[in-house]
Amino acid sequence: MSSSSSSASSTAPAPAAGKRQLKREMDDIKAFLAGGAAGVATVLAGHPFDTLKVRLQTSNQYSGIVDCFKQTVRKDGIFGLYKGMTSPLVGVTPMFALSFWAYDVGQRLVLAATPNRTSKELTLTEYAIAGGFSAIPTTIVTTPMERVKVVMQTQDANPTGKKYTGMFDAGRGMYREGGIRSLYRGTVATLARDVPGSAAYFVGYEAVYRALKKDGESLSMGATLFAGGMAGVSMWVIAIPPDVVKSRIQASPAGTYKGFIDCGAKMVAAEGPQALFKGLGAALLRAFPANAAGFMGRAIALEGMHQLW
Repeated sequence: MSSSSSSASSTAPAPAAGKRQLKREMDDIKAFLAGGAAGVATVLAGHPFDTLKVRLQTSNQYSGIVDCFKQTVRKDGIFGLYKGMTSPLVGVTPMFALSFWAYDVGQRLVLAATPNRTSKELTLTEYAIAGGFSAIPTTIVTTPMERVKVVMQTQDANPTGKKYTGMFDAGRGMYREGGIRSLYRGTVATLARDVPGSAAYFVGYEAVYRALKKDGESLSMGATLFAGGMAGVSMWVIAIPPDVVKSRIQASPAGTYKGFIDCGAKMVAAEGPQALFKGLGAALLRAFPANAAGFMGRAIALEGMHQLW
């Protein structure tokens, strides 16, 4: 993910010599639509790994990621890996659009807070601040989307629990049972994951972008894929412990945990510190291809829109 003022706005490959020069200015519509394209590509490429990650985090019936994959496919077929995908697909456009907008706002706030700076180029620390800020408004969309997704991904592991037929059925059921609080269960855990995670995400992208970009040239598609993939890896290296806690809170019946700290403490007491790193392998396996696909989707969408206006 990136904003119109960041280096990621140049990720579409440069036009070949002799072709007409395209107008490559960003606007809110391009940012919104390109963000949606990035989100859809990310979900399509990464959801099977996400399903394995969530199941490993919320159940002790699997010996590892390979066993989880085998059991899931044996029971539900290959499409079992795509359970709960409707929720993130529906949520990715506003979520990514909010993230792009908030990242841009975060960068402007950093610049406004340092009026005497000699360069408009942000440091990696300042990109981290802007990235962390971007997670705050995005949580409005992310938390209920992931609450529905997690329940849909894990409901088959609970034979006595309520079964929902789809995303909207699950959302209605949760709202009837606990109102808006039920849909927003895990908000603190989502913030605990996404504020540092988004900071690492954007810094990871910007750092790789700077390392690969040559002066006066646009980043190639291959370099864009690599930078996007490394952004995802950068996020999940530090985001997995709060993500495990978030999944537990969102998959468990109301009242199981008093909150984020209580859930984490109970997990460590019962299963040891390693419980906070459940699903790390699946998360890292997902991170590179999913986020590389997201940046590729964004670059292709931007290129198409640059052709139009």
